[in-house]
Amino acid sequence: MPEIELGVPRGVIESLPEGEETAERDMRRAIAGIQSRLNGEIDGSDPAEAAAVVVDAIERMEEQASTYHEFVPELRAWGQSPIYAIAWRNLYVELIGQLYEHEWLAGELDRERNFRLVDDGIRLSDL
Repeated sequence: MPEIELGVPRGVIESLPEGEETAERDMRRAIAGIQSRLNGEIDGSDPAEAAAVVVDAIERMEEQASTYHEFVPELRAWGQSPIYAIAWRNLYVELIGQLYEHEWLAGELDRERNFRLVDDGIRLSDL
């Protein structure tokens, strides 16, 4: 099974203020950590088992993106720039998209997410 490779989204880095290397370095370190952790956990797994691990990571990233998204209006209300909150939110959203771009994993991710919806008791017919 191929390894998961995640890259630094150019648009996210370009959205940071000029001369801001600290946030970029932190983002690169976060991406390397996520990639390393995922590859370590899925090493030798079949695609279905790998999908369960990756969906857990996606759910954590969705929570992080949501948290940063909630900071944006609060920062604006206090007269602060929300650029870093927006950049981190966008980073997590982009990483989720990159995970779905792995062809060997995309179908399994959809199956695992659908399984979790049904397993949690949420039925599409009840919507």
